[in-house]
Amino acid sequence: MLKILKYSFMDLMRSRWSYLYFLFYLVLGFVLFFLNHDVTKAVITLMNIIILLTPLIGTIFGVMYYYSSREFTELLLAQPLKRSIIFTGQYLGISLSLSISLVLGIGIPFVLYGIFGSSAVWDFGTLLLIGAFLTFIFVALAFNIALAFTDKIKGFGISILLWLFLAVIYDGLFLLSLLLFNDYPLDKFALGATLFNPIDLSRIMILLKLDISALLGYTGAVFQKFFGTFMGMAVSFSLLTVWVLIPVTIMLRQTRKKDF
Repeated sequence: MLKILKYSFMDLMRSRWSYLYFLFYLVLGFVLFFLNHDVTKAVITLMNIIILLTPLIGTIFGVMYYYSSREFTELLLAQPLKRSIIFTGQYLGISLSLSISLVLGIGIPFVLYGIFGSSAVWDFGTLLLIGAFLTFIFVALAFNIALAFTDKIKGFGISILLWLFLAVIYDGLFLLSLLLFNDYPLDKFALGATLFNPIDLSRIMILLKLDISALLGYTGAVFQKFFGTFMGMAVSFSLLTVWVLIPVTIMLRQTRKKDF
């Protein structure tokens, strides 16, 4: 598996798209500090960008890599190798390369501007960790979609729809349900609905870490009410880990049953 992981990792790291992804966050970090030297405000701005952009990039890269390397994957499947080893290696290679591009792209400007001497260093570390979690989650979801649909156009279309649903439509439907049923106690419903969306869960985690009560919103306030700040963070990290493990488990089941 390590050889497949290394190949996938190096293959993607040589891609110009990985460099563009890295340069985007690198330039963004310097621009944020050029416009505003407040580290906390820079973290909040990055939160809004990372929570929407990282899942999109992870989804697109995951689907794109699977379809572009399908012939190579079929060649590996003809070898005496377990399917789980092949696809786990490819999945980890993509997820790690994207996560490293994210961490380095954002980390270099913050390190140069003295993040380690700032009180926001732990908030910044949480932001990077959440970005890595979202990358691993949405690459796994992308692999599941690509395995389910052999048609590239259909696979790309459904992957974009999945990101659009979780990033935009889900929140709209959730807010609409709160407006329609505002006469009923919806605390538990709001809490449960948050757990089924890793993007909302990540947003609440960062806001809990920053302790910005005015920006928590209804779901964040409910989350803080039920769990508190420290327990809320622990529960959130546990749920994000589950969000990684479930798609990976489904992906491995698909690979065992799929006829290549």
